[in-house]
Amino acid sequence: MTGTPRPEFVLDGPDELGRLRQFRAGHPDVLVGDGGFGTWQALIPEPDGETVITRYTLRELLDKLGEVTEKYDGRPASGPG
Repeated sequence: MTGTPRPEFVLDGPDELGRLRQFRAGHPDVLVGDGGFGTWQALIPEPDGETVITRYTLRELLDKLGEVTEKYDGRPASGPG
């Protein structure tokens, strides 16, 4: 995974990169980047391993990450994404 979007990624809206910066600032332990095959991927560290969430758009990934981290008071959740 890389830390910056590659040029071929199409963004759904102008606020997505701002949302990504905000998420990264609030969750520096979560890696977000290129998942390969035109996907976005997040790697969330867990006490017993890691959770990987993959979505086709950055908007979808950030929405899911918001759900997962909100449920656990900002701490990464256990379980599949």
